[in-house]
Amino acid sequence: MSLGFFLAACNQNSVAQDAMEQKVEINQEETSMTQSFYDFKVKDINGEDFDMTSLKGKRVLIVNTASKCGYTPQYESLQELYEKHGGDNFVIIGFPCNQFGGQEPGTNEEIKTFCKKNYGVSFPMMDKVDVKGDEVHPLYEWLTEEELNGVDGARVSWNFNKFLIDENGNWVEHYGSSTSPMFEEIIAFASGQ
Repeated sequence: MSLGFFLAACNQNSVAQDAMEQKVEINQEETSMTQSFYDFKVKDINGEDFDMTSLKGKRVLIVNTASKCGYTPQYESLQELYEKHGGDNFVIIGFPCNQFGGQEPGTNEEIKTFCKKNYGVSFPMMDKVDVKGDEVHPLYEWLTEEELNGVDGARVSWNFNKFLIDENGNWVEHYGSSTSPMFEEIIAFASGQ
């Protein structure tokens, strides 16, 4: 083997190794930019911090809610689902939103009173947020963008859209407004089946 051939082969190996190291660095950067469900913090309806890491190990149903909507009676089914399956393994998180027909105009205090008085809501309710558009809450951006959640994109089309997140923080499914909280697949998810 000639010395020239040997040096050329060594040089090619060095270039290949440099390229591989560069690719690993880029992949690590991309991974570090990807957010997890557990990276999000929100405000609850009382203005207190609510950290999604507190939900590790639980299946989660996230729903955008409104008090003056044709779907508002779903609060009753959501509460029933929560009473039957909520606890150590399952939780429902409600996010009031006023983006669809102005159907959630109230303050957090008014929303909280309405939910308790009319539907006995005991599952956690959060601060009013935007679920689409220029001011979309970062959590809803993650829920609706495949590039961020790594599974699927979803359009929040109206009040009472439902998102399922598994006990490991993985995006599972999206259901539109007309899907009842008592839909068999949602019940199966809530019960851990």
